[in-house]
Amino acid sequence: MRIARRSLVFGFVANALGQEQPTFSTDVNVVSILATVRDRDGRVVKNLAAEDFMLSEDGVAQTIRYFSRESNLPFTVGLLVDTSRSQTGVLEAERRASQTFLERILRPDQDQAFVAHFDERVEVLQGLTSSREELAAALRRLAIPGHYATLIYTGVRDCSERVMRKQTGRKAFVLLTDGVAYRDDTSIGTAIEFAQRADTMLYSIRYSDAVRVYQPVRAAVVAAAKQRGKEALARMARETGGETFEVSKARTIEAIYADIEDALRSQYSIGYTPPRRSGYHKIQLETKNKNLKVVARSGYYGN
Repeated sequence: MRIARRSLVFGFVANALGQEQPTFSTDVNVVSILATVRDRDGRVVKNLAAEDFMLSEDGVAQTIRYFSRESNLPFTVGLLVDTSRSQTGVLEAERRASQTFLERILRPDQDQAFVAHFDERVEVLQGLTSSREELAAALRRLAIPGHYATLIYTGVRDCSERVMRKQTGRKAFVLLTDGVAYRDDTSIGTAIEFAQRADTMLYSIRYSDAVRVYQPVRAAVVAAAKQRGKEALARMARETGGETFEVSKARTIEAIYADIEDALRSQYSIGYTPPRRSGYHKIQLETKNKNLKVVARSGYYGN
């Protein structure tokens, strides 16, 4: 999460709160946080006010100075699709659901998206566009290679740095994968850092082909790898302010995409002015109502 140094960053927020519009110099430091709030049943809560939240940085309470409910601001979505060999049996379902998601969520002349895939390499198949036709064409080009490799963390790192960091406003990755990295030289910590520096939330959809392993030792190895992958996806989502989901008989990929769409359309934008300093700083955002769960990134890198 970057500290923004720009004038009138939150002028529109002040108006929404009925406050006198502030005038900032270009030297002002503002840390902005996008947050989703869910109740005990997982439903998105959309009617909270600034006074319902508590915020701290590195354990020190902070004053929320800027607040708004974000439902109509433009956003940028990056679809990162795992095309490694483990996805052979689910790629077609991912393709169809992803196309429906992009058709529903993208508003002409407001939102934009790109499509990338990762296996033994990382490749952007379609750069940023609002065209549903161009995105659909990119999805049709998804294919499984003949070699084994799954560069999940490299994909997040590269797309954060090369695409998302140049963009402003709300940004999110949707990562479709089983979460099992293989032959990836990039660490999960590096992937998270690059996503945080690009102010990009990561939503993961864990989806994998059912692999039957009859040898007990091999089955144990596969099970352990899948568990590590699940934990890795949860960590990336948690530390970037996104969420992680898993496709199952009870929850289809279409239902998960609908949930992600609802979350992206129902966020709170919260801003505060921290001490000016460099390095990484932890953020804790919660509500006074302990029955609610706040989904927001866990920290930012100061300039």
